[in-house]
Amino acid sequence: MSPNRDSSLPTVSYEPLPQNVIVLVPYARRSDRRRSFLLTRCLYGAAAIIFLSAAVFFLYPSDPAVQLARIRLNHIQVKSSPKLTLDLSFSVTIRIRNRDFFSLYYDSLQVSVGYRDRELGLVTSEGERIRARGSSYVNATLDLNGLEVVHDVFYLIQDLAKGVIPFDTVTQVKGDLGLFFFSLPIKAKVSCEVCVDTKNQTIVCQACSPELYGRACGGRPVDPL
Repeated sequence: MSPNRDSSLPTVSYEPLPQNVIVLVPYARRSDRRRSFLLTRCLYGAAAIIFLSAAVFFLYPSDPAVQLARIRLNHIQVKSSPKLTLDLSFSVTIRIRNRDFFSLYYDSLQVSVGYRDRELGLVTSEGERIRARGSSYVNATLDLNGLEVVHDVFYLIQDLAKGVIPFDTVTQVKGDLGLFFFSLPIKAKVSCEVCVDTKNQTIVCQACSPELYGRACGGRPVDPL
């Protein structure tokens, strides 16, 4: 039997002690934040590189593109008395294209005609301003009368016997490109070979690309006009 308890004794109650709750932040979250920060910096860096590359591509100055758009033979005549001389006249149309996003001004345009890599004569045209991404067409006429061919008489006689004479045409453009407050020099050049039929007084072929240059009149007509 259990002993009798005294009901007069006070009753003592015990309250639980407060507990401190500690929350530990996983280290992985800090690593994710750093990885996200580095990824953001990489994206901004890539975007900056792309923007600068595009700016350089569009704003970097380049020389104009020169093209022999049209050439016409006005007349050709070879005289053998009292000495071998050549009368020759060409009319050409040159296209000058400004590939930049700034206007350019070319000082002069020169068109020369030669035979067997020797210049026979040239004509100079005055310059003009070409707007950004624009084109200009320049007409020029080259007249050579009484021209004496001294160095290549033998080749000229051979070409006359064949009825076709190859001529070299060289077009050069020099000027300035207006870039903000600066003026940058520009130049462009295009070389072509033109085959002239002495009997029909016509141009039978021409070649301006480097691959065809020098072979246009070698029995393989190129770009018949």
